[in-house]
Amino acid sequence: MRAPAVDRTAKRPRESSATDATDSANALTAAPPLRCWVPRGVYAPQADTRLLRRAMCREGVTERTDVLDLGTGSGLLAVEAARLGGRVTAVDISWRALAATRLNALLNGQALRVRHGDLAAAVPGRRFDLVVTNPPYVPAPADAPPRGPARAWDAGRDGRLLIDRICDTAPTVLRPTGTLLLVHSHLCGIDATLTRLAEAGLRAEVVDRAALPFGRVLRSRLAWLRAQGLTAGGTTEELVVIRAEHT
Repeated sequence: MRAPAVDRTAKRPRESSATDATDSANALTAAPPLRCWVPRGVYAPQADTRLLRRAMCREGVTERTDVLDLGTGSGLLAVEAARLGGRVTAVDISWRALAATRLNALLNGQALRVRHGDLAAAVPGRRFDLVVTNPPYVPAPADAPPRGPARAWDAGRDGRLLIDRICDTAPTVLRPTGTLLLVHSHLCGIDATLTRLAEAGLRAEVVDRAALPFGRVLRSRLAWLRAQGLTAGGTTEELVVIRAEHT
């Protein structure tokens, strides 16, 4: 998940047709904007949320699609998936995030399941057609685990505290024809994610990109980021959506 800013021809799943994907995208475009309540300490939807949402809409979600939202935060993506017709399970380790997800589903007239727990451990033994995740990915100088609101975006010195775990466990929660959609910043290593997913037995590619200026948190860490070799001299962040499926 991207730190808050003050300035605030991908392959489709084998079980979904091009018509399914078009219908899903059209339904979302025609639908009214979602209502979203975000309490303090829960990640508010930002550019990375919108980028992942766009990729999700191309996946042809239908009433036969079992969707898992790992690290759901406010639950906006989970609610979007439910509005497209999916059977959605939203997971977060934060009780406050799960409360927000429940309320946002109610505000938008959608039904979904929420599960408390640490990533895939919250859904033991279950497999899904589509897994979407916008994990914390901002590199942070502190060695200690993040606390407070920063837990929604800080992810260790290389930004991969949760990304690597998601890559390693993704095959265990995907059905044979299932798809993973993961969004993160170039600062935590696009090639590292592609390699990690390949080592886990998944075929992965970048399917969406967006460039935007550093927000407040990244600007405050600019000297540290440069000292770590995580950024050269620029102040622009590239967000990517990585799509992965079984080989």
